[in-house]
Amino acid sequence: MNRMQSAPFPAAAGWFKSSYSAANNECIEVAHMVAQVGIRDSKLSRRSGFTISDHAFAQFVAGLKGTLEARSR
Repeated sequence: MNRMQSAPFPAAAGWFKSSYSAANNECIEVAHMVAQVGIRDSKLSRRSGFTISDHAFAQFVAGLKGTLEARSR
């Protein structure tokens, strides 16, 4: 079972925003970590975020891509 964990993240974790981020900065940031991906709100970057397994994140992204591809048909 994959469980989300709340965790404070160091500033040097290598956070980045999607190139699809909105102009008003409403987006999430992600950081790839060992066997996990950290996720946090870009407007609340000094607060905790959560982590999920790298496998679960890959499935999430694949699902999003599939949804976008289906909409473009």
